[in-house]
Amino acid sequence: MVRRLVTRSCGSLRKICVSSLRNDTTFSFIAEHAGYLHMLQLPRSEISDCIVEQIVGKLSTVTFLDVSYCNKIGARALEAIGKHCKLLVGLCRNMHPLDSAGKLSQEDEALAIATRMPKIRHLEMAYNLTTTESVLRILSSCKELELLDLRGCWEVKLDGKFLKEKFPKLKVLGPLVVDYYEINEWDDCSEYSDAVSIYFSWDFIAGEMDDYDDDDDESFDGMWDDECRLEELELRFYEAAHEDMGMHVWPQSPWVLFSSSQVCQTFSCI
Repeated sequence: MVRRLVTRSCGSLRKICVSSLRNDTTFSFIAEHAGYLHMLQLPRSEISDCIVEQIVGKLSTVTFLDVSYCNKIGARALEAIGKHCKLLVGLCRNMHPLDSAGKLSQEDEALAIATRMPKIRHLEMAYNLTTTESVLRILSSCKELELLDLRGCWEVKLDGKFLKEKFPKLKVLGPLVVDYYEINEWDDCSEYSDAVSIYFSWDFIAGEMDDYDDDDDESFDGMWDDECRLEELELRFYEAAHEDMGMHVWPQSPWVLFSSSQVCQTFSCI
């Protein structure tokens, strides 16, 4: 399905969101047709450091990248991404706590971000095994950073007063994990609400993405040109997992947060 839709786009895709790619081959195929790609989201995919190093040069137009829960990549891939994706301003590298449990550290990943991604503005690294020292290095190197998600990074200790004085424009989430579904009023968590709202505004990352009005059916016509080329592609496959069934339930993640307007911005095949 991915190959067929990517081929149909005739190279005009600007946004791709595909969860759980099973191999490097499909990732390589996407890169071969990424001439105009701005946003690439590949959470939970089985991609490797080796393939990222080989083909990331073809993703030079990407401004937002999501490689959350991709357990087979590490610092090598992030360093290659930073080296070749000079336009990158948004990176999601969230992990699941169970996947991080088997690792000793992800300090090398934080170092790769600090040294290779100085223009980053939006960085998510929830549940990463990183330290205060590494985060401070990111802050000192990435001067344009506006949003930093550190939820679940329990080894990180940042002083709120220090952050406000040194980085007044920076919004930091975590390391405390807040369950927003248990909060009745947004006013009760005003410290977090502004930052969380950024997740619902993709224009923060992809300023060139068109806005669509979900009340106007004709607005979808703009997604297609005269040759019926796909501009955006999103594929999500949902498993029938439920907490009552004793199956694995994922924690909250920025990747799964959507507003109705965002759903209308995406051509979805479920």
